[in-house]
Amino acid sequence: MFKRVNPIKFFLSAVLAIVVIGSVPVRAADDVLMMPVKPALETPAAKEKLDGSVSFYFGDTPHPEVLENYGEFVSNKKTNAFAKSDAETCQHVALSNFIEFQERARSLGGNAVINITSYFRRNEVKDDAHYECHVGFLMSGVALKGEVVKLAE
Repeated sequence: MFKRVNPIKFFLSAVLAIVVIGSVPVRAADDVLMMPVKPALETPAAKEKLDGSVSFYFGDTPHPEVLENYGEFVSNKKTNAFAKSDAETCQHVALSNFIEFQERARSLGGNAVINITSYFRRNEVKDDAHYECHVGFLMSGVALKGEVVKLAE
């Protein structure tokens, strides 16, 4: 009823499997990339999903006078990175954060998110033109923190 497994063949098969798996190049589990904001906001998906009613100001980028401040908010998104370029996956996950900020601002009556910083694992990185993207073999993540405000027009 049961076929007896040859222990030598089993051992050799196991060793071969370990050698094959061990020889496959493995990407670091978490590469940290500083990605430019502008390309992420200019993708076709961004043009489709961001309606322009909310402006985004990273770091210390100058902005009009703040009329109302609705508070500081964090958006932390992840996306599938398997078989995608770093730029593609980072732009996609950054856009998810921008969409969440847009929805939050509109729901509160704001028209901008200012002082946006990267905030991955609560580590704040301020940059006027870049955001921090963590890219792994299967997942990418971007966390942003910013203040939702109403700016003078």
